[in-house]
Amino acid sequence: MFRSPLFPIFLTVLVDVLGLTIVLPLLPYYARHFGASPFVVTTLAASYAVCTLVSGPILGRISDRVGRKPTLLASQLGTFVGFLIIANASSLWMLFLGRIIDGLTAGNLSIAQAYVSDVTRPENRTRAFALVGIAFGTGFLIGPFISGALAHHVSYAAPALFAAGLSALSIVTTATLLPRTAPRPSDQPGSDGATGTTATTATTERAPAASPSRTRSAGELLRRPEARRRLLEFFAFMLSFSTLVGGLALFLQARFDFTVDEAGYIFGVSGLVGAVVQGGLIGRLVRRFGDARLATIGLGAMAVAYACLGFAYVVPVLVVLTVVGAFGTAVTRPTLTTLITKSVGPDEQGMALGVSQSLASLAQIVANLGAGALIERGWLAAWGLVAAFYASVGLLIGWHGRRAAPPEDAPRPAARDL
Repeated sequence: MFRSPLFPIFLTVLVDVLGLTIVLPLLPYYARHFGASPFVVTTLAASYAVCTLVSGPILGRISDRVGRKPTLLASQLGTFVGFLIIANASSLWMLFLGRIIDGLTAGNLSIAQAYVSDVTRPENRTRAFALVGIAFGTGFLIGPFISGALAHHVSYAAPALFAAGLSALSIVTTATLLPRTAPRPSDQPGSDGATGTTATTATTERAPAASPSRTRSAGELLRRPEARRRLLEFFAFMLSFSTLVGGLALFLQARFDFTVDEAGYIFGVSGLVGAVVQGGLIGRLVRRFGDARLATIGLGAMAVAYACLGFAYVVPVLVVLTVVGAFGTAVTRPTLTTLITKSVGPDEQGMALGVSQSLASLAQIVANLGAGALIERGWLAAWGLVAAFYASVGLLIGWHGRRAAPPEDAPRPAARDL
C-alpha cells in the first residue's frame, strides 16, 4: 500500500480535510479573540471559498499542461504557508492572509482527483475516488476533536500549528512517494478514446501535447451537454450538502440544545458512515448499479433524509436520518467525480475537476449564507427542505442523464480491484 500512488494521494486529501476540520472550528473563536464582529467572522469564512472559486480551474488547467505532481506540490506548499500564518497570527489581518493564501493555492483536492483518474482503469475508478471519501469521513470524524482539545488545553495557535505539521508531512510524502505521471491525449496510442481514460501504468511525466480540438476554457467545457449535465449535477449535490453542513450545528443547538461536544458526535456518526461505505461497500455497489444509477440513489437518500430532518424532534430519529443522509453523500461524491472525468478527454480531466472545485466553492458560499439566514430566523424546517430541494434538483438531472447514458455508465461486471 505504501508504494501505491494512491497512498500519497489519500494522505494529501486526508491532510487537507483534517486541516479544514481542525482550523474551521477554531477560526470564529480566533477571530473574536482579535475583536472581529460576527459579520467579519463570516467574511473570514467566505474568503477561502471565494479564492478557491477563482483558483480551482486555473490550477486544474496548469496540472493538465505541466503535470499533476509539480502542481500538487505547489498547492500543498500554499496550504502549509497558510496554516503557518494562522498559527503565528498576532492580528486579524493575518488570519485573512492565511486563508487567502490557502484558498488561492487550494487545488489539492481537484489535482489529487485528476491524478487518481490518470492512474486507474475505468472499472476501478469509483472505488479509487472512494478513497477521497474515506479521507473526508476520517477528517470529519477526528478533526473537530483535535481542534477542540488543542485549543482548550494549549492555545488558539496550537491547532493551526498541528495542521501545518500535517501539511509538511504531506509535502514530503508527495515528493518522495508519488510517481511522476500525467494524463495522455486521447489521440495518443494506448489511451482509451471511448471513455476518456488512460491506462494504469505510470509514464514519465510530461505536459500533454497541444491539440486545437481540446477544450481550453471552462466556458467551452460547460457548453458540452454531457460535461455540463454532470457538473450541474455535482453543483446541486454540493448545494445540498453544504446547506446541511453549514447549518447543522446551529440546527442542533436550536432544536436539541446540543453543546459543541454533542454536535461533534453527530458529525462523527456521519464521518463513520462515510468511511464504512466508501471503504468497503462502494466497489460492490458500483458493480451492482453503475456510477450514474448509484449517484441517483445517493441523491435520493439525501433528499429524503434532509426533508425529514427539519421535522425531527427526538434524538433517535435524528441519528437515523443522519445515517441515511451520510450514506447518500458517501455514494454520491465518488460516483459523480467519476462521471465528470468520463465526460471529458484525458488531457482535460484536471481542468474539469478544477471547475467542479470552483462550483463546490460557489455552492459553499451560497449555501452557507442561505442556511445561516434561515436558521437565524428560526425556520428550521425550511432549512432542511431547502437542502432536500437542492438534492432533488440533482436527482432530476441525474435521472435525465442516466436515461441518455452511454453503455459504460451501466452496471459493470465484477472487476479486479486496485
